[in-house]
Amino acid sequence: MTAPLSVLAIAGSLRSASFNRALLEAAREQAPAGSEVVLWDGLGDLPFYSEDLDGDATPAPVAELRRLIGEAAALLISTPEYNSSIPGGLKNALDWASRPYGSSTLVAKPVAVVGASPSSFGAAWAQAEVRKVVAASGGRVLEQGLSFAKAANRVDAAGRIKADDDVRAELTTLLEQLVELVRTPLDSDD
Repeated sequence: MTAPLSVLAIAGSLRSASFNRALLEAAREQAPAGSEVVLWDGLGDLPFYSEDLDGDATPAPVAELRRLIGEAAALLISTPEYNSSIPGGLKNALDWASRPYGSSTLVAKPVAVVGASPSSFGAAWAQAEVRKVVAASGGRVLEQGLSFAKAANRVDAAGRIKADDDVRAELTTLLEQLVELVRTPLDSDD
């Protein structure tokens, strides 16, 4: 029996009742056969990026993030939108993951980006910014995303997405596309 294809899921919010975490929990339930979505909870443990810290004595939480990204077949990033852009904690994680530039664990890594927000836009601008940062770091980013708008009305008190077949279907499709990207050879992107 082969191990399932692993998708590392990163929520860009530190809030305990994060809508983005709820979206990733739903994604975990929608993982295609032969794959699994694994949530990473170390965002708050990362120090601010500093090249002075990045070397022989790289902080342990950073080394762990890089190891997990390296071992995962793909990434699924769920971002909130703060002031029409990426939250600082998520940008910091991406900065750490992008080093060393040109040979980081993000290079050639298939990545999908989704977002949840209490606004009507579902973090669309932040998703575009995350895609830009990951692509600039060498990741293979899906154009398709998912905007989970008005999330405050769509997540229950337990932090689970309320019955929403459309969102679950969109998550399933997105994850299938991400798994397909994992299986597509690099030279097929030309």
